[in-house]
Amino acid sequence: MSNENDPKPDGGTASHPEQDVTEFEDHPLEWDEPENNNLAPDERASVSQSAEKDDDPKLVTGQAKYTADYEKKFPDLAHAAVVRSDVPHGRVANIDTNDAEEMDGVHAVLTPWSDETPDAKYTSAGQSYPEPSPWDMNVLNEHVRYIGDPVAAIAADDAETARAAADAIEVEYEENDYVLDPEEAYSEDAPQIFGDDEVENKIVGHDYSRNRMSQIEGEIGDVDGAVDRDDVHVHETEWETIRQSHAQIEKHTTLAYTDEDDRHVLVTSTQVPNHTRRQLAHLFDIPIRDIRVSKPRVGGGFGGKQAMVVEPIPLALALAADRPVIYEATREEEFAGMRSRHPMKVRARTAVTDDGSIEAIDLYALSNTGAYGSHGMTVAGNVGSKPMPLYSKVPNARFKADIVHTNTPQTGAMRGYGAPQGTLALEGHLDEVARDLDLDPIEFRKRHYMEVGDLDEIAGMMGGEGAERRIRSCGLDECIERGMDAIGWGDIDQPDEEHRHRGIGMALSAQGTGVAGDELGAAQLMMNEDGSFHLHVGGVDIGTGADTAFIQIAAEVLGCPETDIVIKSSDTDVTPFDYGAYASSTTYISGMAVKKAAEDAKERILHWGSKLLEEPEANLETGDGEVYSEETGESVSLEEIGYEAAYGHDEREHILGKGTHCTEESPPPFAAQFADVTVDEETGEFEVNKLVVAVDCGVAINPGMAEGQVEGANHMSYEMAVSEGITFDDDGRSEVTSFGDYDWPTASETPTIESILVETHEPTGPFGAKSVAEVPTNTVPPALSNAIRETVGVRITDMPITPEKIRAALEDDE
Repeated sequence: MSNENDPKPDGGTASHPEQDVTEFEDHPLEWDEPENNNLAPDERASVSQSAEKDDDPKLVTGQAKYTADYEKKFPDLAHAAVVRSDVPHGRVANIDTNDAEEMDGVHAVLTPWSDETPDAKYTSAGQSYPEPSPWDMNVLNEHVRYIGDPVAAIAADDAETARAAADAIEVEYEENDYVLDPEEAYSEDAPQIFGDDEVENKIVGHDYSRNRMSQIEGEIGDVDGAVDRDDVHVHETEWETIRQSHAQIEKHTTLAYTDEDDRHVLVTSTQVPNHTRRQLAHLFDIPIRDIRVSKPRVGGGFGGKQAMVVEPIPLALALAADRPVIYEATREEEFAGMRSRHPMKVRARTAVTDDGSIEAIDLYALSNTGAYGSHGMTVAGNVGSKPMPLYSKVPNARFKADIVHTNTPQTGAMRGYGAPQGTLALEGHLDEVARDLDLDPIEFRKRHYMEVGDLDEIAGMMGGEGAERRIRSCGLDECIERGMDAIGWGDIDQPDEEHRHRGIGMALSAQGTGVAGDELGAAQLMMNEDGSFHLHVGGVDIGTGADTAFIQIAAEVLGCPETDIVIKSSDTDVTPFDYGAYASSTTYISGMAVKKAAEDAKERILHWGSKLLEEPEANLETGDGEVYSEETGESVSLEEIGYEAAYGHDEREHILGKGTHCTEESPPPFAAQFADVTVDEETGEFEVNKLVVAVDCGVAINPGMAEGQVEGANHMSYEMAVSEGITFDDDGRSEVTSFGDYDWPTASETPTIESILVETHEPTGPFGAKSVAEVPTNTVPPALSNAIRETVGVRITDMPITPEKIRAALEDDE
């Protein structure tokens, strides 16, 4: 079979002579990049510096305010508690609230039938509009679908009274059959979790008679034709991932009240303030203008707060009780009633020739979305659309997914957003193929992975959040080279004991940077008389350091110290519109909006500098807190300009800058992961000696923060490889109720993680930046599985990797 993009011996297709000219017209290689966007390292004053995080001082001194800290402002504040279903599937036949309502200190009790309880259907997914998730939820439920589904809510003087009132409520259920396993749920005789009339905004491929909320499929080329060829080896492997918790330190918390103008205000720990405002307006039938959503500091999100998880309950209670209400979820509720990573089974199949040419890749995923479908389709789509494009030179590719309901807690967005599940399957599978064909696993990958100039069609083959894209930056070669050096590839010592063995495994990964064609960020910059600035951004800092990166970007453009910029972010009444913190978009999308706002303000600063210096603006530049002439060396301070603009005699102006940014581009960051492991073949016990991950994130705006993101993501990835995640008993009740129950690696149990930043320049990003926070989340499970395979010859495909599984596999081999 011919292949229009047959790889050259060196893996290159740089000239692309046979590609249609229109491909380059639609996706040009050369990007119309402003000159100031591509600065040499020695020209950067603020960007590429590891500046101290803007909020570090108040974080370490305890001055930072999270949502729960605002309760002291409201002397009449009530506290909320929620009654949750204790059956996995059924209907509420009766709720006796009499005892609760008679308790001293109880101000409101809501059930599914209360007037103040919204009866509209909605999705909790914090996504753009219209949401690509079904409207299948109610705030309080008559039809319950998992142990933990909200049934009733209480507002009382304090948390203890609210909890006691919740315990006093008696609920009678008509119980239904239930199903916990996604394969069983998909069978024709499984209990049906949704009736056809219980869902609005249904998603493509739904079949609720089989508990399927969506089915998606995309293909380029002819996969079946390639698989049926006589000259290829067909390999097939199956993989399984865990239900992982976000395990963020700050629990889901919202404080709701009505202000003196009868507007509804929510202070809430969220990644998506503007989406939440829109969703509340829909749910409560309140105009958007009458809702304000404000995000204080957030103690971790990792995707778990890219959803309107708890906000409707305190708002409904505040309306019913006519007083402010705060709801802070318990840690048990976090594990049993909030969100988690979708557990999946993924099948990988390839057709490969004797000489190692991959002719086809075929992935199939069965995703367990739990009781409700928020983020169900889009997460499953990323199982294919993120890992598969890494091998963009493969001519035939197909991805299919079934997303199925079970009577387990609903899942949702989580760091990596489907890519970890797909990366495990694809990178583990390719390692197995390379071993079977006696190929070097790294050289095998190099023959097929993307490089600068390639047109990635795989990312767009399913539509939705994916899109064709031209690759304009790629540091994979350097990531691999530096990663190999750091891990000691081919140069490790074996243990002295004959029953212990040491080996190294590796895996690659690509992600996206924002959602192509479905993002918007905005910023506004105001100059003060003294030459300082107030920066208002809609972009959401959830502890990642985004505010600091925004300040550095603005300071680079304005030529001022970072300390002269005061930032205000994420208040829908005050700051510009932004889609929020998800999809690795914050620096790329919101950061570019900040850069545009700073450039807009800079134009006016140079105008005033020209007046004061009596020189043409073309001669002027900013730097070191001044506007200076590149011709004469004369200068004027930003403070002088600020005062002149505000109080001058013949002309006055408040210097403002505005910027908005959206794009059809989503350039991939890349990662090369290496795992060094020692395995005891007698017991299966293993020790991960070291993890190395090299990441191409374009230009790192703040290298210190970027390294922190890489190491944090890699720890989360390590957890996915070696921990059980959230497990359930036979009735569907979560067996994890606290951090003590959650089997995650502590700091002392985590191997050394060495992070390496490989700098490339992405011309579509602010100062060459692309994303960094998600791609290292994808890579440890396959790298560790590959390392175990390299060391003792057995393959573990279902996560977590445990000594028991290794020992069992070794015994099967004997």
